Parts: sequence; C-alpha cells; structure tokens
Amino acid sequence: MTAAPQVPRGYRIRVAGRLDDSWAAWFDGFTVVAGKDGTTTLSGAVDDQAQLHGIFAKVRDLGLGIVSVEALRRADRPS
Repeated sequence: MTAAPQVPRGYRIRVAGRLDDSWAAWFDGFTVVAGKDGTTTLSGAVDDQAQLHGIFAKVRDLGLGIVSVEALRRADRPS
C-alpha cells in the first residue's frame, strides 16, 4: 500500500509576546501579526510535520509561550 502524498496544511499559532513582521523570514515565511493584547499570531502553510515542529522550536528558542494552535482548512489557509 502506498501512502497518499502530504498536502500542505495551514496553521495559525498564537504566542505570548510581541514580534513585528520582520520575523516572517525567520519563521519560514509565515505571516507575523502583533496583537494589541501582547500576543503575536503566526500564520502559514507547512509541507509536513517536521516543518511545523521547526516552527515550534523557533518559538521555544525565543522563549515565547504558545497560547493556541489552530489547523486551518484549505479555504482559510493564508497564501
């Protein structure tokens, strides 16, 4: 049996702390939006779980806490 190819899936990750959009390249091109409530939302598509875990590792390396993680449907996924 052959496994189906992985389709990129979108994620919205909200973290405690404020980052500006200059961090987008470091976060693999994710959109970075600072909220007025002291959080930052990272949104983007990932090719596989390894890439998603890499994003989480970068969040950890910056000492930011994860507030929420949301898997986005194809229609909701940022481009």
